[in-house]
Amino acid sequence: MAYSGLFQERYTKAVIEPFMKAHPDIKVTYFPLPSSAAMLGNLRAQKAAPQTDVAIMDVSVSKAGTDESLFTKIDETNAPNVKDLYPNARIPDVAGVAVTFDNLVMLYNTDQVKEPPKSWMAMADKGYAGKVVIPGMPDIQGLSLVIILNKANGGTDYLKDVSKGIAAMVEIAPNVQTWEPKPEVYAPIVTGQAAVGAGWNARAQVNSQTSGGKLKATIPQEGTVFQINTINLVANGPGGDAAKTFVNYALSPEAQKAFTESMFYAPTNAKADISPEALDRTAVKFMDKVIPVDWIALAKVRDAIGEQWRRRVLPASR
Repeated sequence: MAYSGLFQERYTKAVIEPFMKAHPDIKVTYFPLPSSAAMLGNLRAQKAAPQTDVAIMDVSVSKAGTDESLFTKIDETNAPNVKDLYPNARIPDVAGVAVTFDNLVMLYNTDQVKEPPKSWMAMADKGYAGKVVIPGMPDIQGLSLVIILNKANGGTDYLKDVSKGIAAMVEIAPNVQTWEPKPEVYAPIVTGQAAVGAGWNARAQVNSQTSGGKLKATIPQEGTVFQINTINLVANGPGGDAAKTFVNYALSPEAQKAFTESMFYAPTNAKADISPEALDRTAVKFMDKVIPVDWIALAKVRDAIGEQWRRRVLPASR
């Protein structure tokens, strides 16, 4: 069970098909869902009789599933490749481990924006009135932007106070065309319906490729944050050892290399030998711009931040 759309298409070709070729006795069926929350809902409904073996989802949702005993812990005993993962791929109190790293980027339409914007606050410029698209809260992209702008404006602890980030979003809000870009944020920027926005690097890089450069992505001076997708082993799943074999393969250097070079997620296995061209399109070379975020701790205050968003940011929109 994993993300639908582009992720499904690329993950199937880069990871699942080579796995089935190497393991002809194991068949992998991909069950696509649009969001981690939808996956968690499905897993809860199946808890008494699981129909799923493996789930790829956002780390904060993975923590919720761990707390509800939906997952079996992944470690060296059931997935030997865990030993080669970067230290931040293992998250305390989460049963799964990181399978991809992604990061927030500023998106722009190259017909309308000639130079890469240097600041996230460029989205507040009057010239972009009605031309900004941001997946707003409760989406994690809107939340990530609040955290980045909070730090940029002197905020010190996002777990206690994000008022400076909210204030910055209030400045941007009048220019926002939509907080719910459909089907995703990338299409309106590719078509020129919007000029700038916020999105994830991996999908931005693929959309840049497929649009012939109509969309480009940049990490502004205020920095970015990592988003972590975890791979999780469903407790009492029907596949048994076959599921563990797949999880181990998904964390292997060859699978990590294939998917990074296909979709530009940063790898979580330190031994993955990524081509320089693909690595240049991930955040690996911009680690100094990555603001550390404790997504698990943040999950506890997320609703309170969402309340500030609804009270202050949304009313400032046109």
